[in-house]
Amino acid sequence: MRFFVTQLFRFAWAEARACTFAVAMFAGLAVSSVVPLPIPRYDALLLYAVAVTVLLRLTRWETGAETAVIAAFHLVGLAFELFKVRIGSWSYPEDAHTKIGGVPLYSGFLYAAVGSYVCSAWRIFELRLVGYRTVPTTLVASAIYVNFVSQHFSIDLRIPLAAALLLVTWGTVVHFTVGGHRYQMPLALSLALIGFFLWVAENIATFLGAWQYPHQQDAWHLVHPAKFGAWALLVSVTFVMVASWQATRGRLHLPAAARVRGWATPVRRVPS
Repeated sequence: MRFFVTQLFRFAWAEARACTFAVAMFAGLAVSSVVPLPIPRYDALLLYAVAVTVLLRLTRWETGAETAVIAAFHLVGLAFELFKVRIGSWSYPEDAHTKIGGVPLYSGFLYAAVGSYVCSAWRIFELRLVGYRTVPTTLVASAIYVNFVSQHFSIDLRIPLAAALLLVTWGTVVHFTVGGHRYQMPLALSLALIGFFLWVAENIATFLGAWQYPHQQDAWHLVHPAKFGAWALLVSVTFVMVASWQATRGRLHLPAAARVRGWATPVRRVPS
């Protein structure tokens, strides 16, 4: 029991470190919702997000490569926001000078926060994969991203794509380190768990006015539970992008000599 509790606290601390950028963004949303600001709130959040990014880089909390990857997520997320806001999926009701097509530029950092978490978790937990099918998983993830746009003009293939994602990730296992011990978890389960916590975070964010769904215009209401599945699918896109980057650095697959034979087995640490 002592070992279990100790490992649980170590895992929680590692998760907190991986979530640093996301927590900082939520802190900014919370403070800016109650503190008077000399400039529009969305503009202040953009300056704040840039400052947090610079601070994390200067303190070496994030590496230069991770910062570059996060910047790419910002651009991908911003393009996604421009489309979704234009068709009315959600809106940003407050005025701002840094708005393009109704989308404040700070919004891209919300997607960057997800990318930051995956990048940081990969490094902190020394993530490695076993049984990862690069090409099929990448193709399904790409189709998922395309479907988020095309569903507004044609048939929504979300359920078939979710089934396809489960199929191509069947047997794929994520190995990670906590306190010198290696653990393992099915990739599909990890994506579902991240999607659930993102759905929880989305409820908090909409409550703080980060953005607004049509059914929340008169008063705040819980985000529809179906968004949990949408987040799990969107996380798969993020995961594939980070996995592709890690593959170029030789940090994708777990060496056979380091594979776990039990639930909490101390093994030789993987190459870093």
